[in-house]
Amino acid sequence: MSDTFLQDLPLAGTVVGTDFDGWSPELRAEFESHAFDGAVGSRLLSSTDRVRVWEIRLAPGERWHAHRHVLDYFWTAVNAGTSRQHTFDGTTRDVSYDAGETRHFTFGPGEYLLHDIENVGDTPLVFTTVEHLDSANDALPVLTS
Repeated sequence: MSDTFLQDLPLAGTVVGTDFDGWSPELRAEFESHAFDGAVGSRLLSSTDRVRVWEIRLAPGERWHAHRHVLDYFWTAVNAGTSRQHTFDGTTRDVSYDAGETRHFTFGPGEYLLHDIENVGDTPLVFTTVEHLDSANDALPVLTS
């Protein structure tokens, strides 16, 4: 994986922290324990031999734990909202979404994105995420803990 891969991703938002600034020991431990967790959403809606369709639904103040994306995918924001995300390189971003906003990600062999997501807004945050199982990397297991 190139050193610039993360900078090349279509990550949204404003950087509010770098170098793991503000990360608690618990958050760092979570990133280690979920480093290979393929549960990229809070609910698996559908799965075929070609795609997995996920939902993330977060009330204000809720977060979805660290998880790893290795498959090509896209997400669509169902409604407008705001999140805070930590990424494996120690960066923290605040991100605002418009309803219907969609972003696409493509991963080469060995590339990935490890991050979490927290709803820091005052309205529910809902996304639909579609993973393509015919990507350059094999699908990761979906961990339950």
